[in-house]
This record gives sequence, C-alpha cells and structure tokens, in this order.
Amino acid sequence: MKIVLASDHAGVALKKEISELLTSMGHEVDDLGPFTSDSVDLSDYVYPAALKVAKNEGARGIFIDGVGYGSAMIANRIYGIDAVVCQDPFCAKLARQHNDSNVLCLGGKIIGSAIALEIVKVWMTTDFLAQEKYIRRVKKVKQITEKHLKKLDEIN
Repeated sequence: MKIVLASDHAGVALKKEISELLTSMGHEVDDLGPFTSDSVDLSDYVYPAALKVAKNEGARGIFIDGVGYGSAMIANRIYGIDAVVCQDPFCAKLARQHNDSNVLCLGGKIIGSAIALEIVKVWMTTDFLAQEKYIRRVKKVKQITEKHLKKLDEIN
C-alpha cells in the first residue's frame, strides 16, 4: 500500500521513524517533507499530501505536527479525506474499525516514538468493520461531505 507522509518541523524526526516502520511492513512511502527541523508552515506540506490521498495517489496518509490537530484541520477540509488524531492504539483501532479513516494525524510533541509506532501499526493493520451500523454512520458523514465540500474536479 502506498502511504503519503507529511509533517512540519515538529514532526520530522518521528516521521522518519514512521517511514522506516512502514517500509519494514512492506508499504511504499511517499514523503512530501519537510526533511529538516527548520521552521516551516504545516499547510505547505499537509495540504499537498492530503490532495494526493484524495486523488488516490496514495491509499492513506500519515501526518505529524506538534499535537496532530493542525494536520487534521487542514486535511479534513479536502473532499475525500477522513482524518483522525490518535494518541493511543485503542483510538487508532476504532478510527479504522468504526470510521474507516484514511488519514492518521499524530502529535510529535505529545507522544513518544514507541507509542506513535504502535499507533501506526494498529491503524495500518486494522480493517473497517463493514457492519450495518458502521456503514450507516460512515454514509451519514459522507452525506455531510457531499453537502458542504467541493469535489476536487469542481475546483477551478
């Protein structure tokens, strides 16, 4: 599976560890940067990464910033993105099982690499539970998306 990675300066070190983990799990990684800890604006990296996932140029995305919420806010403004912030493996499991999330956002300043790597492992290996109640709930979220967000081919 192709995974798109992005971060800001606060997530560079953790992103490198996650990239190595994903590669060891047999995934292809598309790291959109940055590659140094020099201060950058998060949206310059997360926005293009979220677009790649939305255009199916990557099956999923993992974005890392200071606490994860900035990445999720940016990503969730893109049609076709369902980004979640996870701070423990249990939340990562439910984010996939119940919500079929396609972008994982992590906080490089608030969780250590050991827990972050476990979150990624769980999120990457957990499938959506295609039970009627979860399908119904995901469809309702998609209806909200259809009502309020523009499809990529409708922009410009």
